[in-house]
Amino acid sequence: MSKPEYQIPAGARIGHVHLKVADLQRALDFYCGLLGFEVMATYGEDAAFISAGGYHHHIGLNTWFSKGAPRSDRRAVGLFHTALVYPTREDLSAIVKRLISADYPLTGASDHGVSEAIYLDDPDGNGVELYWDRPREEWPMNKDGSLHMYTRVLDVDGLLALTA
Repeated sequence: MSKPEYQIPAGARIGHVHLKVADLQRALDFYCGLLGFEVMATYGEDAAFISAGGYHHHIGLNTWFSKGAPRSDRRAVGLFHTALVYPTREDLSAIVKRLISADYPLTGASDHGVSEAIYLDDPDGNGVELYWDRPREEWPMNKDGSLHMYTRVLDVDGLLALTA
C-alpha cells in the first residue's frame, strides 16, 4: 500500500463518540450506573455528556432524532461498537465482574494478541467493547515486522482471577 498524500498527525485521537438513544435515562443508567461514567453536562431532558476522569465528555447521548425509536437492525450500516480502553488488566477484570454480578449479558470475549476484550450491547443495541492493551513489547509480530492481530477465545476465568 502506498503512503497517502496526507497523513493524519500521530497525536490525533478520537475525542468522543455521540450516540443516538431511545431513552436518555435508560442510557445513563447503563453508562453511568453500570459502567461508572460521570455526567458532565445535560441539555434539558434530551442530551447528556458523560466522562471518565473529568474530561468534558467521552460520550454524548441524545434523543434528538431517536426518542422512543426501536433498535436498529443489526445488519444495517452504522457504528459497529464503541471501544473503551481500561488502563490495566485488573481494571478490565473488575468491570467484567461488575457486569456478571449485575447479570448483564455479554456478547463475546476475545484475545486479539494486542489486547483482551469483552463485548456487550448497550440498552439501545449499540455495541460496546471493553478492553485493555497489552504492553507494546508483547504485541505479536509477523516475521516481516508487521503487526499480527488475531481473534482467539479469551481466558475469562484467568481474567476474573485477578480481582477478589
